[in-house]
Amino acid sequence: MSDIPSSSSPIVPGNEARHSRPILWAITLVAVALSLFQLYSAGIQPLGLFYQRSIHLALVMMLAFLMYPLMGPRRGRGIIGGAIDLAFFCGAVITGGYMALNLDEIIGRAGFWSEMDITVGIIATLTVLEASRRAVGLGMTIIGVVGLLYAFAGPRGELPWLGQWLPGILEHRGYNLDRVVGQLYLGQEGIFGLPMGVAATYIFIFVLFGAFLEITGAGKFFIDMAYAATGRQRGGPAKAAVIASAGMGSISGSAIANVVTTGAFTIPLMKRLGYKPHQAGGIEAAASTGGQIMPPLMGAGAFLIAEYTRVPYIEIVKVSILPAFMYFATVYLFVHIIALKEGMQGMAKEELPQMSDVLKNGWHFLLPLVVLVWLLMMNMSPMRVGYYAIVCMLLVAVLRFAVWFLFVSPRVDGQPVNAERLTLACRNGLLKFFEGLELGARNAVAVTMACAVAGIIVGVVGLTGLGLKFSAMMMAFSGGHLLLALVMVLLASLVLGMGLPVTASYIVLIVLVGPALANEFGVPLLVAHLVVFWYSQDSNVTPPIALAGFAGAAIAGSKPMETSFQSWKFAKGLYLVPLFMVYNPEIIIGGPAAIVIWKGLTGILALAAFAAVLEGYLFTRLPNWQRLLMLPAIVGVFTPSLIYDVGGAVVMLAVIVLNWLASRREIAPA
Repeated sequence: MSDIPSSSSPIVPGNEARHSRPILWAITLVAVALSLFQLYSAGIQPLGLFYQRSIHLALVMMLAFLMYPLMGPRRGRGIIGGAIDLAFFCGAVITGGYMALNLDEIIGRAGFWSEMDITVGIIATLTVLEASRRAVGLGMTIIGVVGLLYAFAGPRGELPWLGQWLPGILEHRGYNLDRVVGQLYLGQEGIFGLPMGVAATYIFIFVLFGAFLEITGAGKFFIDMAYAATGRQRGGPAKAAVIASAGMGSISGSAIANVVTTGAFTIPLMKRLGYKPHQAGGIEAAASTGGQIMPPLMGAGAFLIAEYTRVPYIEIVKVSILPAFMYFATVYLFVHIIALKEGMQGMAKEELPQMSDVLKNGWHFLLPLVVLVWLLMMNMSPMRVGYYAIVCMLLVAVLRFAVWFLFVSPRVDGQPVNAERLTLACRNGLLKFFEGLELGARNAVAVTMACAVAGIIVGVVGLTGLGLKFSAMMMAFSGGHLLLALVMVLLASLVLGMGLPVTASYIVLIVLVGPALANEFGVPLLVAHLVVFWYSQDSNVTPPIALAGFAGAAIAGSKPMETSFQSWKFAKGLYLVPLFMVYNPEIIIGGPAAIVIWKGLTGILALAAFAAVLEGYLFTRLPNWQRLLMLPAIVGVFTPSLIYDVGGAVVMLAVIVLNWLASRREIAPA
């Protein structure tokens, strides 16, 4: 495979500064300590909820203040900056240490907080907001501060004058400092609430699992396998990007990391094949975003949905398979249609890896995934499943290395097995192990801090009753129409996504709009959560702020906005599949097998027709009258009416057959 790079880029944790050697050592020590602590509590000795969450948050914030200097990555710390960083570092230690050491006494006081409790709570809140600013971005911190100001606004709050500026529906009594701090630091719905609980258990262990897969070369394995499967087809590299991103996206937990990992391979090859730079970047961004909705890992979303809905994690995975397949089928068809329009061909056989060689060299990467899925099917705790998946990954790597070292290496290198070579190999393996521990911890910093600030928002919403007020606002603005309410959710997710990562956007949105969708509009609870989670992904691909699109543009060398519009077009399934879930909930909550199969087939047909309508091409050019005819047919399939469903499917099939016959006439000899 001459033109495909031979190594995979690691998951990119963020734009970090260049550090001095002592700081680098400190980052490594804290990161390794965090990962070892998580492994210990996941598989050896589980800890109580608040012990787990407080220690986890303390270590993550310590790591954040080491990784991200006060003034950003382009400036040195300096004396003043270093002193402020040290102060916040101590604040991180105090935040977790005070809770872990005094938990029994805090629980015993149960609302009658001491002065020290409130003081430490203030330190914790400020430290969390600053760590979030550095690791996640200013937008997350601003939203957290706005939430705090809202809690203080009101006649009985610390800022009564601010309450005068609130619209009538948002007014509340207001709360003093002790009440707010008690809710956020010492209660069960604040910083140490459910989002932090999920981040400190399920999310971290699977981020660590992904880091070990990446360190051991799983990224290259998945990409090579995708090229071997699709490389010779029309638009092969673009199709490989779709398949590889589906596999890598679930591992990386970040659409942007997915773009820079797989895009480094796929985008140059797409450009060479004939895709325009902005098309290549857009395809990669859309496919990489889909990795976050792809089972079995689904980034952090499936764990949060399982905790909020009390539905077993494995059930979330099962019901997400069909929607994820529908999304990737749409992106794949877009790629295929463009390849047909432009007359593209696949890559030459000699440029591609052989599937047998790929599986021979990397089959062991599939074993941990098989173990992971099998243990989930056994209804084991996701955190324990992640632990055993990591152990399996390490054991397989060690066994494979032992076979290579003892039997293959002497024949290839012609060097005998001796103590010196064995010592060197073991040292390199140990360094790889610690590299995986450090990478996993680094990759978890942003999501943990997003969950911590999301906990502040959740605490404020619970304290002020904002969720119920927001539900009333949705009912008023939408006039009771479900479609308008869903459009409002989509717009809200886009606005939030400009400043929040996907996980935080989902948490904030589901707290605000979830009750309205479930209680006022009658959307099943699990469907409501999946819809909000899917819509939370759209900030990766929707202009003007399309982070995955911008990452794809950087690799493709194209204009960011052009690339973002392409990613927005290719990712249309991100908007249409949730609508299909709402109006056809049988595909999620279950029903008669015949109905579920019918709904799934017609849904895929409608998405394929939509892609053809947008491109104006299927097997050959699609006349405008056929494009106009298919639009109401697509809408009919999305409605719950069986008559419209069948009628729409018949019309779409008729147009597809006509287009195929037209293409056959074009290639028939004169």
